[in-house]
Amino acid sequence: MPGKLFEVRWHGRAGQGAKSASQMLAEAALDMGKYIQAFPEYGAERTGAPMKAFNRISDEPILLHSSVEKPDLVVVIDDTLLGNPDIVAGTDENTIMIVNTVRDSNWVRQKSGFKGKICVVKATDIALEELGRGTPNTVMLGAIARVTGVIELKYVEEKIRDMFLKKFGEEVVQKNIRALHRGYEEVRCDA
Repeated sequence: MPGKLFEVRWHGRAGQGAKSASQMLAEAALDMGKYIQAFPEYGAERTGAPMKAFNRISDEPILLHSSVEKPDLVVVIDDTLLGNPDIVAGTDENTIMIVNTVRDSNWVRQKSGFKGKICVVKATDIALEELGRGTPNTVMLGAIARVTGVIELKYVEEKIRDMFLKKFGEEVVQKNIRALHRGYEEVRCDA
């Protein structure tokens, strides 16, 4: 990825943590010395409504200021969105898709028509086991670190600590770090 602009488009529903995860991804990359952008795009601003978030990460200043049209990575936090043509818009066989699902990559490909590399992780299940609630965003960040190498886990761990320690305490920090590591370990990719 050196010098190259790496673009991420997140698809989820409002309230699932896509905006927070895109912010944490950006801040972790910033701490690694990268240039970053992170911004959400909402339709109807209500819990459960489909929404998108975007990231750009680069070794050089980022001069683009628009939504991500041709993502290198598509992150799908809610697999019920897979039939939506927005998910695959601007993608090709070089694009990677990471999906939070209990299903396999063949099901994702059939449902979405996606042509690139598909990775799946049971992020909601892991979040329920580790955090006691179905918020899959830290699990997805672990999967992103494993699949793309665009961020390193230690930087995400620092962001988790920064975000949660004062507000929720060490126990919540540790639960999120375990969820992050499980996303890293348990993501599975085709081909």
